[in-house]
Amino acid sequence: MSEHPTDLPEGSGLLTPADIRRLADGLGFRPTKALGQNFVLDGGTIRRIVRAAGVTPDDVVLEVGPGLGSLTLGLLQTGASVVAVEIDGRLAEALPATVAAAAPGSAPRLRVVHADAMRIGADVGEPTTMVANLPYNVAVPVLLHVLATLPSVRTALVMVQAEVADRIVAPPGSRTYGVPSVKAAWYADARRAGRVGRSVFWPVPNVDSALVRLERRDPPSTTASREATFAVVDAAFAQRRKTLRAALAGWAGSADRADAALRAAGIDPSLRGERLDVAQFAALAEHTPEPLS
Repeated sequence: MSEHPTDLPEGSGLLTPADIRRLADGLGFRPTKALGQNFVLDGGTIRRIVRAAGVTPDDVVLEVGPGLGSLTLGLLQTGASVVAVEIDGRLAEALPATVAAAAPGSAPRLRVVHADAMRIGADVGEPTTMVANLPYNVAVPVLLHVLATLPSVRTALVMVQAEVADRIVAPPGSRTYGVPSVKAAWYADARRAGRVGRSVFWPVPNVDSALVRLERRDPPSTTASREATFAVVDAAFAQRRKTLRAALAGWAGSADRADAALRAAGIDPSLRGERLDVAQFAALAEHTPEPLS
């Protein structure tokens, strides 16, 4: 257990804004923009996130970026077990003591992993769900990494920048549809689950946040690999103002070869990438041209 002082009343349950300030002061800690650290101060918002996640006592919850423990405590109140992945060593060390002081009965159900969330895998076991206030600067890469490497995660409820949430849940043809939309759709159905104002955070961010709920489903029925499909997606949106015939010229080796691949997949070469859904990108990947010799 960490030796850091917590200064919390025993059994207090959730952290108050004053608790959070005391914990931070005791650690000599200040949130940094480099790690995208914005901590939730409001207990009502914590309870709202936990309700939206639908966590049950049978769940093993993966929490990325627990910080000082606000959401961790809310998740533990459900009776679930929590695997908290924290990149900041001071916060990772202090979290077990915080939980032991605020909710002693929950402490055995918490495991803290000091690691970069972009590198986790078997070391976090087989969590059933992910619930996290994701750092703004790495939200999409972390979400996609978890979905790719931890198939046991069947649902996720993540808080991200509102603009990022719009991109994750966007349908084909919409203004915000792009690489995050398609790649998330490979793994799961995604929808908005509410908006979160900036005033509930410390420090206060310059943007609003939103909740996104994802429910895993099977990927498209295709002979193409995920890697091949994502390569087409990346190429199509690298120059999103261009037609697919032009945008995919580099991927295919020439505009003519891109045209042939598109037609073989039953896709109009004059369309732009934002018109295709994930199944169409997978179909196109099945016709990836052979490399030019």
